[in-house]
Amino acid sequence: MSRIDDIFQPGYKALIAFVTAGYPNYKATAKIAVALAECGCDIIELGIPFSDPLADGATIQKASYQALQQGITPEACLKIAADIRKKIKTPLIFMTYYNPVLNYGLKDFCKSCVKAGINGLIVPDLPPEEGLELETITRKSKLDLIYLLAPTSTENRINIVASSSRGFIYLVSLAGVTGTRNELSPELQSFVKRVREKTTLPLCVGFGISTVEHAKQAAALADGVIIGSRLIQLIEEDAKLISIKSFVTSIRQALDTQKNTGGY
Repeated sequence: MSRIDDIFQPGYKALIAFVTAGYPNYKATAKIAVALAECGCDIIELGIPFSDPLADGATIQKASYQALQQGITPEACLKIAADIRKKIKTPLIFMTYYNPVLNYGLKDFCKSCVKAGINGLIVPDLPPEEGLELETITRKSKLDLIYLLAPTSTENRINIVASSSRGFIYLVSLAGVTGTRNELSPELQSFVKRVREKTTLPLCVGFGISTVEHAKQAAALADGVIIGSRLIQLIEEDAKLISIKSFVTSIRQALDTQKNTGGY
């Protein structure tokens, strides 16, 4: 079992937090990661800034742009991850687009990830039909390659992801990009059910989860929730991190009241 696998215990609801590496600055990322872990986050997803983040909405795009303006590169993100790993044992995942990985070199990138203490990769613009090379390398490196599924995914795509993904499957709650929403999609329940029928892997829901109520609704259906844009907003609003600590603590408490409805 991987460190990510260990998180998903029967009846437990995982809390996964996304932050952009290097935002609001290089030194702040490790401090934020430690705070998130202390407040109950089970996995921390570090976004590698990219100039063309197609899956991200305005909030994460802005954070990515600011990080790039400060000179944050994939190499810098690896150093940030290594710094975080020295401070906490929480599983770390890189969310990166494929181009930076390809430019770095697939084998070299995975080797550097392992050295930095990274446990998994999410590459939103890498379709599973084209992911065999990276899948092979990540498995040899003992990195979990985590694929995404959207409500529009075909049965064939669900089957491919179910057999290829490791650690968990990232369920995009709605068609579109990341960002805060007023409500979750009414189709989420049927979407989770469709995927659940195809796999025993944990299912985690992201995109649009921005309130305690959203988290409770998603956790009632899935095995974990992923929150990103709202955390970036709270970091921007309160550099002292009081707001984000309070928010994450309230989410953790809400998830701990949820009972499992299937899967793990």
